Amino acid sequence: IPNCKAWDPAFAGELAVIVDAGMREMLVEQQDVFYYVTLMNENYANPDLPEGAAAGVLKGGYRFGQYGSQGATRRATLLGSGAILTEVIKAAQTLADEGFGVDVISVTSWSELARDGFAHPDAAHITQLLAGSTAPVIAATDYVRAVPESVRAFVPEGRRYLTLGTDGFGRSDTRAALRAFFRVDAASIVQQARTAGA
Repeated sequence: IPNCKAWDPAFAGELAVIVDAGMREMLVEQQDVFYYVTLMNENYANPDLPEGAAAGVLKGGYRFGQYGSQGATRRATLLGSGAILTEVIKAAQTLADEGFGVDVISVTSWSELARDGFAHPDAAHITQLLAGSTAPVIAATDYVRAVPESVRAFVPEGRRYLTLGTDGFGRSDTRAALRAFFRVDAASIVQQARTAGA
């Protein structure tokens, strides 16, 4: 839907930026757009938004943090959206304890990243976020894998890009059990990172 902007914020700071932008676009500027925001009812800590991250939030993603030694020989870049970002952060902490250097990118909108990539193929926001490294990229979401696959064309050449998602249907269980089953939990993300660079 061309005038739909779909969002998947993980934290309250991201949501605040998105709601503020939506109010401005729809009410003040009277643009012909509408926002579709997915929110979670899961309890977890909400860290402050990193300084200067607001523009990235609205472009679809921003660098959330770095874990471990940035001089480490084993490296990985982890992308996550919505509630799965908390699993990505757990995975980053585990990998850092194993000697990895890990960059974590919070994806607030896969569709905005893809839309931006098609509009600016030579200067896509996701390409810029992933520039400057050859480390494998693992993208995790609780959507089907086709969603993070939508930005594959804009991943810098030479970077391995692996996607994890919840392809399948008809299951009911606890969040932890479902995330383990679909392999989008922290342990599965860690396993992908360990083997991706091998």
